[in-house]
Amino acid sequence: MRAGGAPAILEDVTTESRALVLGGGGVTGVGWEIGLLCGLAAAGVVVADADVVVGTSAGSVVGAQVCGGVPLDELYERQLASPTGEVAARIGLGVLVGFAASGIGRDARAARARLGRRALRASTVPESQRRAVIESRLPRHEWPLRPRLLVTAVDADTGDAVVWDRDSGVDLVDAVAASCAVPLVWPPMTVNGRRYVDGGVRSPTNADYAAGCSRVVVLAPTTAAVRRSGRVTRQLASLGPEARTVVCTPDAQARAAIGRNVLDPARRAAAARAGHRQAADVAGAVEAVWS
Repeated sequence: MRAGGAPAILEDVTTESRALVLGGGGVTGVGWEIGLLCGLAAAGVVVADADVVVGTSAGSVVGAQVCGGVPLDELYERQLASPTGEVAARIGLGVLVGFAASGIGRDARAARARLGRRALRASTVPESQRRAVIESRLPRHEWPLRPRLLVTAVDADTGDAVVWDRDSGVDLVDAVAASCAVPLVWPPMTVNGRRYVDGGVRSPTNADYAAGCSRVVVLAPTTAAVRRSGRVTRQLASLGPEARTVVCTPDAQARAAIGRNVLDPARRAAAARAGHRQAADVAGAVEAVWS
């Protein structure tokens, strides 16, 4: 496990390594990212063959799915299936206020801890129930050998940012469930005796964890960050002038398809179709960085 605010620099990353960064954005973010990846592959731009995949919240689900060996076409079809039995949640005003408060103060770690401790006191569904939902979304429950998958989270008590990979001694389902634990909406998840919340508490993309890679493609359902240090543009700039990068975000049609509630499974299929359609518009820019 790598902890703290500094980027995780992998020992096996070379100057020619390519990173795919998958940001947070709820169940609709999962759909949009899968649709975009599938559409890019159909256009001949296969970014799923990255050396490093950084997954935050929804992006950790997508990362685990894509790295699990299931064909993108099959993953895309799953996004189009009826969400029967899935419960919609909502990021209400209290959650937004809580996130905004995590941007107050000079000490980012302490601010994250304040939000994390509020999450520990919040009344939500049981951990076991939430973990089962995440487990059902992952086609494989073992860490992939390649590409190197990084899953982000935040310690609910200390505010420490953490990154897990296959060498961390952490179960993949536990890691993804923690990365998706939106504070005040879902319960903080227990991993090796500690409780963790959503990796998006640090940053919606955590793109700086791609440090050391020369080509970086970011799929970001949202780029809103409460702190400058969490903004994707600032994080990509930290990678250095030689890193070639591109950020893909939902266009106007995709935003309309996603709607106002990113935690509503009923919007997932529309978001996936919107991502698939948008791929044709961004394929050239992505290929210019990736190839």
